[in-house]
Amino acid sequence: MINEIERFVIENLQTIFDSIGWFGVIGLLIFENATGIIPSEIIMGLAGWMLLAAHDAPFYTIFVGGAIAALASTAGASIMYWAAKLGGRLVVDRMARWFRIDKQHIEQAEKQFQRWGEGFVLFGRMIPVVRTLINIPAGLARMPYGKFALYTLIGSYIWCTLLVGAGYLLGHEWRRISGIVKQTAPWLLLAGIIIWIIINFQQRSRQSKHQLSN
Repeated sequence: MINEIERFVIENLQTIFDSIGWFGVIGLLIFENATGIIPSEIIMGLAGWMLLAAHDAPFYTIFVGGAIAALASTAGASIMYWAAKLGGRLVVDRMARWFRIDKQHIEQAEKQFQRWGEGFVLFGRMIPVVRTLINIPAGLARMPYGKFALYTLIGSYIWCTLLVGAGYLLGHEWRRISGIVKQTAPWLLLAGIIIWIIINFQQRSRQSKHQLSN
Protein backbone atom coordinates (compact mmCIF):
# COMPACT_ATOMS: atom_id res chain seq x y z
CA MET A 1 0.00 0.00 0.00
CA ILE A 2 2.76 2.44 0.96
CA ASN A 3 4.73 1.59 -2.19
CA GLU A 4 1.63 2.20 -4.32
CA ILE A 5 1.05 5.60 -2.70
CA GLU A 6 4.71 6.53 -3.16
CA ARG A 7 4.59 5.43 -6.80
CA PHE A 8 1.44 7.52 -7.33
CA VAL A 9 3.04 10.59 -5.75
CA ILE A 10 6.25 10.21 -7.75
CA GLU A 11 4.41 9.77 -11.04
CA ASN A 12 2.38 12.93 -10.41
CA LEU A 13 5.49 14.87 -9.38
CA GLN A 14 7.20 13.82 -12.58
CA THR A 15 4.21 15.06 -14.58
CA ILE A 16 4.24 18.41 -12.74
CA PHE A 17 7.99 18.88 -13.20
CA ASP A 18 7.78 17.99 -16.90
CA SER A 19 4.98 20.53 -17.36
CA ILE A 20 5.99 23.58 -15.33
CA GLY A 21 9.48 22.84 -13.97
CA TRP A 22 10.62 24.95 -11.02
CA PHE A 23 7.21 26.61 -10.72
CA GLY A 24 5.97 23.17 -9.73
CA VAL A 25 8.71 22.89 -7.10
CA ILE A 26 7.75 26.29 -5.67
CA GLY A 27 4.07 25.43 -5.47
CA LEU A 28 4.69 22.01 -3.94
CA LEU A 29 7.11 23.36 -1.32
CA ILE A 30 4.69 26.10 -0.28
CA PHE A 31 2.03 23.42 0.14
CA GLU A 32 4.42 21.02 1.91
CA ASN A 33 5.63 23.59 4.43
CA ALA A 34 2.09 24.75 5.14
CA THR A 35 0.68 21.24 5.62
CA GLY A 36 3.54 18.72 5.95
CA ILE A 37 1.77 16.30 3.61
CA ILE A 38 4.43 15.69 0.92
CA PRO A 39 7.96 14.86 2.21
CA SER A 40 10.45 17.46 1.02
CA GLU A 41 13.09 14.81 0.36
CA ILE A 42 10.89 13.40 -2.41
CA ILE A 43 10.19 16.82 -3.94
CA MET A 44 13.78 18.09 -3.81
CA GLY A 45 15.46 14.78 -4.59
CA LEU A 46 13.36 14.35 -7.71
CA ALA A 47 13.90 18.00 -8.66
CA GLY A 48 17.67 17.61 -8.37
CA TRP A 49 17.56 14.71 -10.76
CA MET A 50 14.83 15.73 -13.25
CA LEU A 51 15.38 19.48 -13.42
CA LEU A 52 19.17 19.62 -13.06
CA ALA A 53 21.08 16.37 -13.58
CA ALA A 54 18.85 15.14 -16.42
CA HIS A 55 19.49 18.41 -18.28
CA ASP A 56 23.25 18.35 -17.63
CA ALA A 57 23.01 21.55 -15.59
CA PRO A 58 26.32 22.76 -14.08
CA PHE A 59 27.06 21.92 -10.45
CA TYR A 60 26.56 25.48 -9.18
CA THR A 61 22.86 25.30 -10.13
CA ILE A 62 22.39 23.12 -7.03
CA PHE A 63 22.88 26.25 -4.92
CA VAL A 64 20.52 28.27 -7.11
CA GLY A 65 17.90 25.53 -6.80
CA GLY A 66 18.43 25.47 -3.03
CA ALA A 67 17.82 29.23 -2.86
CA ILE A 68 14.60 28.99 -4.87
CA ALA A 69 13.40 26.13 -2.69
CA ALA A 70 14.31 28.00 0.52
CA LEU A 71 12.24 31.03 -0.50
CA ALA A 72 9.27 28.81 -1.32
CA SER A 73 9.69 26.93 1.96
CA THR A 74 9.74 30.18 3.91
CA ALA A 75 6.55 31.33 2.19
CA GLY A 76 4.80 28.06 3.05
CA ALA A 77 6.05 28.04 6.63
CA SER A 78 4.82 31.61 7.07
CA ILE A 79 1.26 30.50 6.31
CA MET A 80 1.18 28.10 9.26
CA TYR A 81 3.08 30.59 11.45
CA TRP A 82 0.53 33.38 10.88
CA ALA A 83 -2.40 30.97 11.24
CA ALA A 84 -1.10 29.95 14.67
CA LYS A 85 -0.17 33.48 15.70
CA LEU A 86 -3.45 35.11 14.66
CA GLY A 87 -5.84 32.23 15.21
CA GLY A 88 -4.34 30.68 18.32
CA ARG A 89 -4.99 27.19 19.60
CA LEU A 90 -8.47 26.98 18.03
CA VAL A 91 -7.13 27.38 14.49
CA VAL A 92 -4.21 25.03 15.18
CA ASP A 93 -6.62 22.30 16.32
CA ARG A 94 -8.70 22.77 13.19
CA MET A 95 -5.65 22.61 10.94
CA ALA A 96 -4.56 19.43 12.70
CA ARG A 97 -7.90 17.85 11.86
CA TRP A 98 -7.94 19.09 8.26
CA PHE A 99 -4.42 17.89 7.44
CA ARG A 100 -4.52 14.88 9.78
CA ILE A 101 -1.60 16.06 11.87
CA ASP A 102 -1.03 14.03 15.02
CA LYS A 103 -1.57 16.34 18.01
CA GLN A 104 1.13 14.45 19.92
CA HIS A 105 3.64 15.53 17.27
CA ILE A 106 2.52 19.15 17.72
CA GLU A 107 2.88 18.86 21.50
CA GLN A 108 6.38 17.40 21.10
CA ALA A 109 7.34 20.29 18.80
CA GLU A 110 6.04 22.75 21.41
CA LYS A 111 8.08 21.09 24.16
CA GLN A 112 11.24 21.24 22.04
CA PHE A 113 10.56 24.90 21.21
CA GLN A 114 10.14 25.70 24.91
CA ARG A 115 13.33 23.81 25.70
CA TRP A 116 15.60 25.22 22.99
CA GLY A 117 13.92 28.54 22.33
CA GLU A 118 13.69 30.39 19.04
CA GLY A 119 16.88 28.74 17.76
CA PHE A 120 14.90 25.53 17.34
CA VAL A 121 13.28 27.13 14.29
CA LEU A 122 16.74 27.30 12.68
CA PHE A 123 18.12 23.81 13.27
CA GLY A 124 14.67 22.21 13.37
CA ARG A 125 14.41 22.89 9.63
CA MET A 126 16.83 20.04 9.03
CA ILE A 127 14.76 17.44 10.90
CA PRO A 128 12.02 15.54 9.03
CA VAL A 129 8.46 16.08 10.38
CA VAL A 130 9.71 18.66 12.92
CA ARG A 131 10.64 21.08 10.12
CA THR A 132 6.98 21.70 9.30
CA LEU A 133 5.52 21.45 12.80
CA ILE A 134 7.93 23.98 14.32
CA ASN A 135 5.94 26.75 12.61
CA ILE A 136 3.07 26.17 15.04
CA PRO A 137 4.81 26.75 18.40
CA ALA A 138 6.71 29.68 16.87
CA GLY A 139 3.39 31.30 15.95
CA LEU A 140 1.71 30.48 19.24
CA ALA A 141 4.67 31.95 21.16
CA ARG A 142 4.44 35.09 18.98
CA MET A 143 8.06 34.84 17.93
CA PRO A 144 9.00 38.03 16.00
CA TYR A 145 8.23 37.34 12.35
CA GLY A 146 11.46 38.85 11.06
CA LYS A 147 13.53 36.47 13.15
CA PHE A 148 11.24 33.55 12.27
CA ALA A 149 11.56 34.26 8.54
CA LEU A 150 15.35 34.66 8.75
CA TYR A 151 15.89 31.43 10.71
CA THR A 152 13.49 29.58 8.41
CA LEU A 153 15.23 30.87 5.29
CA ILE A 154 18.70 29.89 6.53
CA GLY A 155 17.68 26.45 7.79
CA SER A 156 15.60 25.74 4.69
CA TYR A 157 18.43 26.78 2.39
CA ILE A 158 20.83 24.33 4.03
CA TRP A 159 18.26 21.52 4.00
CA CYS A 160 16.98 22.09 0.46
CA THR A 161 20.46 22.51 -1.02
CA LEU A 162 21.56 19.21 0.53
CA LEU A 163 18.51 17.43 -0.90
CA VAL A 164 18.86 18.99 -4.35
CA GLY A 165 22.55 18.10 -4.35
CA ALA A 166 21.78 14.53 -3.32
CA GLY A 167 19.25 14.18 -6.14
CA TYR A 168 21.73 15.72 -8.58
CA LEU A 169 24.54 13.36 -7.60
CA LEU A 170 22.49 10.19 -7.18
CA GLY A 171 20.56 10.64 -10.43
CA HIS A 172 18.26 7.66 -11.08
CA GLU A 173 19.00 6.38 -7.58
CA TRP A 174 17.55 9.52 -5.93
CA ARG A 175 15.08 7.30 -3.99
CA ARG A 176 17.98 6.41 -1.67
CA ILE A 177 17.71 9.93 -0.22
CA SER A 178 14.93 8.92 2.20
CA GLY A 179 17.17 6.26 3.75
CA ILE A 180 20.11 8.65 3.92
CA VAL A 181 17.94 11.30 5.61
CA LYS A 182 16.79 8.83 8.27
CA GLN A 183 20.40 7.86 9.01
CA THR A 184 21.78 11.39 9.13
CA ALA A 185 18.87 13.20 10.84
CA PRO A 186 20.16 12.56 14.41
CA TRP A 187 23.61 13.88 13.46
CA LEU A 188 22.10 16.96 11.81
CA LEU A 189 20.10 17.61 14.96
CA LEU A 190 23.21 17.24 17.12
CA ALA A 191 25.19 19.58 14.86
CA GLY A 192 22.37 22.13 14.96
CA ILE A 193 22.21 22.03 18.76
CA ILE A 194 25.98 22.48 19.06
CA ILE A 195 25.91 25.45 16.66
CA TRP A 196 23.06 27.05 18.60
CA ILE A 197 24.86 26.56 21.93
CA ILE A 198 27.97 28.23 20.49
CA ILE A 199 25.93 31.16 19.14
CA ASN A 200 24.15 31.61 22.48
CA PHE A 201 27.44 31.43 24.37
CA GLN A 202 28.98 34.10 22.15
CA GLN A 203 25.94 36.38 22.52
CA ARG A 204 25.94 36.06 26.30
CA SER A 205 29.69 36.71 26.42
CA ARG A 206 29.24 39.91 24.41
CA GLN A 207 26.36 41.02 26.64
CA SER A 208 28.44 40.36 29.77
CA LYS A 209 31.39 42.35 28.38
CA HIS A 210 29.05 45.20 27.40
CA GLN A 211 27.53 45.30 30.91
CA LEU A 212 30.97 45.29 32.51
CA SER A 213 32.16 48.12 30.29
CA ASN A 214 29.16 50.21 31.34
